[in-house]
Amino acid sequence: MNAPTARQVRKAAYETGKLEKRLRRLAGQAIADYDMIGAGDRVMVCLSGGKDSYGLLDILLKLREAAPLDFEIVAVNLDQRHPGYPEHVLPEYLGRLGIPFRVEQQDTYSVVKRVIPEGATMCGLCSRLRRGVLYRVAGELGATKVALGHHRDDVLETFFLNLFFGGKLKAMPPKLTSDDGRHVVIRPLAYVPEEDLAAWAEVRQFPIIPCNLCGSQENLQRAQAKQMLREWEKRHPGRVESIFRALANVAPSHLLDRALFDFAGVGATGAPDADGDRAFDEEGRG
Repeated sequence: MNAPTARQVRKAAYETGKLEKRLRRLAGQAIADYDMIGAGDRVMVCLSGGKDSYGLLDILLKLREAAPLDFEIVAVNLDQRHPGYPEHVLPEYLGRLGIPFRVEQQDTYSVVKRVIPEGATMCGLCSRLRRGVLYRVAGELGATKVALGHHRDDVLETFFLNLFFGGKLKAMPPKLTSDDGRHVVIRPLAYVPEEDLAAWAEVRQFPIIPCNLCGSQENLQRAQAKQMLREWEKRHPGRVESIFRALANVAPSHLLDRALFDFAGVGATGAPDADGDRAFDEEGRG
């Protein structure tokens, strides 16, 4: 293979710079929009060894360098003790970064294998066990925020999983309280497309650790949602972004949830209402 020309090298550097700026801008905007990180926060970054959590840690470190406020970052990895796990990879990587970190060893692997029947999806139980351990560690470390690496595509896939299979209009919020109510969970990558994180992982050459706890078992329903979104974006560019914007542009009066809107109190006012009996807003409205 021929060596790249000087022009190709310059172009690659230019594209890499654009990608980094986009990642920092999108993450910074999400953090600002949802007030995710404040002065003096200790942010516990949950690092799985996948591209998303590596990207999260990398971007937060870069944002902290330029942030007008001081906050701490501590990386935490859960070693679930499954066979073949390369336990040296993350400590070596984090050691080179020179940041505080903790590797927590907890044999959730045996629990999952014992409880879940052969062939059944293990992701749900595995996720719940993992969250429980991480919340405990957050308390021990005095973390004020727990940062997860979920991105825009995760948010959208979760929305459609709840819509199709759960009968709920519910997604994956950028900021919320933990199940036990003791921690604030943030998702700084909520605005970032997955393809940008994949590209950044290639650029940064992160030492990826595949999730083979259960043989890289695929969650079929989530895989279907992911494929649907990819097909939509391929055939109708911009549709995915439009759906994502809709999640932050909700009109409770035009849904059917009586807990969100006082339908019983609706009455004629005699005054024009721009948001009245309008089922679809033309392009450019709202």
